[in-house]
Parts: sequence; structure tokens; C-alpha cells
Amino acid sequence: MLVRSRTSLKQGGALRAVDAALILSGMLILWIGNYTDIDLALADAMFDRASGTFPWHHAWLAERFNHDILKTILQVMGVTVVALAAWDWARPRTYWDAPRRTGLRVLALSAILVPTCISVLKHFSDSHCPWDLQRYGGREPYVRLLEMLPAGVSPGQCLPGGHASSALWLVAVAVFWLPHRPRMAAAVGGVMLAFGLAVGWMQQLRGAHFLTHTLWSMWVAVFVVDVLYRTLRPAERRAELA
Repeated sequence: MLVRSRTSLKQGGALRAVDAALILSGMLILWIGNYTDIDLALADAMFDRASGTFPWHHAWLAERFNHDILKTILQVMGVTVVALAAWDWARPRTYWDAPRRTGLRVLALSAILVPTCISVLKHFSDSHCPWDLQRYGGREPYVRLLEMLPAGVSPGQCLPGGHASSALWLVAVAVFWLPHRPRMAAAVGGVMLAFGLAVGWMQQLRGAHFLTHTLWSMWVAVFVVDVLYRTLRPAERRAELA
């Protein structure tokens, strides 16, 4: 009983830390996108004025490997995880404990919901991709997240970054270390966020996204995983008490 109480305290502290991180990071990303020129400064550095192009636009590493090959690998991984979770739901594995089962289900649902949520949010976004902007040889104006589009300009639907979502569902891997090892869970989650950032960064090199597009994708991924874990955790507790 005492062990369970300590575990609950650890978990409560970890979840409160995630809540605080989401609030603070959300405010920071909003500030970066609306009150600084960090997005533009980074895109300017990646853009070659002489040729009028983003040199990495069609680079093999950024386009073929990162956007095509790696994305396909991650999608296959996602389908495999979903299939495994569905199999366990239909025929529960007796040798899997409740935390492991919760981790698998959160991971499987994240593989579906993280890309889906980001895709849906993109459809409501006015922001254009860098390579479409007048600043970089395109036709569209640069509009910040909280600004209105000029009359006659169509929404860009480029925020959050969609490609990064193909990797960011892996943030849910951290759940396998909860609730007993919250520090390890935080470390694993950080590594997966860094991986998603790297995938998004390659798109930024191509001129496909700004930094804040990727940061918002990271934020959404953590939020989705957090909600899923909080939703499925009660079922895990009941299984432990059974």
C-alpha cells in the first residue's frame, strides 16, 4: 500500500510537471512566432539569395531520405504498433502487466492521433510555407499566427508542421517508464522530441516550414500523449487492483 502511495505521488508530480511545461512552452512558442523574427532569421539563413532558392529543397538527404524513406519507415512502424495493440486487445497477453499494456495502447493511439490532430489543425491555419512567400520568391505574404490574412489571400495551411508528426508520435514511448521511473520517462520523451525536431529541421532546410511550425507540432504531440495517458491510466489502476 505504501509503495502504491509513493508511486502515485511520483506520478502526480510528473504529470504536474508536464502540465507546467505545456503551459510555459506554449506561451514561449507563441511569443517566438508573434513577437520575434527568429522564424525569418533562420529561414533567411537557409535561403540562397543568389540563386533565389533553398539549396536543400531537392537535396537527397532532406527530400528523398527524410521526406520519403524515413517517413515510410515510421509509418510502417506505426501500423505495426497499432496492429500489435489491436491483437493484444482482442487476445490479451497474460504475460504483459498493466503498465506495459497501457504503454502499448498509448503508443498505438498516438501513432494515429498525433498525425491526425496535426493534419486537422493545418486545415485551419492561415500560415504559408516559406517557399510560398514573396520574401523567398513566392507570391504569398508573411502572416504571423495571430494576424489576419490580407483580403484575397488564401490560407496557407502550413502550421503545424505535418512531416514532423510522422516521428513525433514516438514521444509516447516514454509512457513505458511511467509511473515508476518518471525521470527515465522524461529522458526518453526528450530524446524522441529531439528526433522529431531533427526531422522537422530537415524540412526547414528545404523551405517547407518555419521553426515554430515544428515547435507547435512537438507541443501538440506532448499534449496528445498526455491526454491519452491520463485517460487510459485509470484502467491500468483497476487492472493492478484486480
